[in-house]
Amino acid sequence: MKTQIVPAVAAPPLRNYSLHDPAYQAFMLLRTAFTVAPIAFGVDKASNLLTDWQRYLSPTIDQLVPGTAHQLMLVVGLVEVIAGVLVGLRPQLGAYLVAGWLTGIILNLLLMPGFYDVALRDFGLLVAALALARLAQAFRPQPLGALTGSAS
Repeated sequence: MKTQIVPAVAAPPLRNYSLHDPAYQAFMLLRTAFTVAPIAFGVDKASNLLTDWQRYLSPTIDQLVPGTAHQLMLVVGLVEVIAGVLVGLRPQLGAYLVAGWLTGIILNLLLMPGFYDVALRDFGLLVAALALARLAQAFRPQPLGALTGSAS
């Protein structure tokens, strides 16, 4: 029986949480945008001040889901508010929720002719949400002892 030597894996270096670090700037920009926008759009689902959100709902999806289109938009708005809050508090989880949500929105839009441009724009947002999720891994909160160098 041979003894196998496994090389030690070094712990990832602590990231610089400085606004002078371009990667941290990108993380904060994406985190802010994906916190504020879903909350704002989610709240607007109840008032339709920005647009008539129901026109973005595919008739196929509307027929599959019980209730009215307006009721569905209220649920959509609630999910968007929750996603925005989660991005603000736990971006490493919330960003994946937003990416998944955007995937559903894209699929809904692809069911309707005339909305392919919006679906393409939302695909760009999906890629940005995935970039935020990856950056959130690099800038995740450190345990208390890790920042000071003391044992926790």
